[in-house]
Amino acid sequence: MNAPDRSERFVVPEGTKKVSYERDTKIVSAASFTVEREDHTVGNILHMQLHRDPNVLFAGYKLPHPLQYKIIVRIHTTSQSSPTQAYTQAINDLDKELEYLKQAFEVRGL
Repeated sequence: MNAPDRSERFVVPEGTKKVSYERDTKIVSAASFTVEREDHTVGNILHMQLHRDPNVLFAGYKLPHPLQYKIIVRIHTTSQSSPTQAYTQAINDLDKELEYLKQAFEVRGL
């Protein structure tokens, strides 16, 4: 069968960065982040977290192709912040929320 190996969806190849950054040359305070080996699950939760930030004017993501295992996250911020700061803050906030959920489940024994 011509199907790719299942591990290709999740394992980042050696020499490949998990996240790469590309500044937008046409819009000030805008950039794209390519996140390797992720899909709609991470893209949607990250984009929703970015929308909670008042300094983020636009946040969206796309999957370039169903057989390419990566998402591209676009962020446009106000002059008080940068796309890198917004991305980092969103990741840190999500990490805290997920840690809280994990502890809540452990306390209840679930």
